[in-house]
Amino acid sequence: MEAVEKAKSRMKLYPILLAKCSKAAALYAACVARDLNVSKHICNKEFTEFKNCLVKASKEMRTKL
Repeated sequence: MEAVEKAKSRMKLYPILLAKCSKAAALYAACVARDLNVSKHICNKEFTEFKNCLVKASKEMRTKL
């Protein structure tokens, strides 16, 4: 059950991670919402920036994603 407790504690940090990357998340969401016919890789740049922000924030907080 230790693994479950670790996972729960990581999940509690997700709102903080998302808050730290809110600008990148908003840009990605805007790109996806721009067109209902989203094709593969159309928002790749925005997604990569959002992902990199999450990775950086998780390293700063010393947690896993």
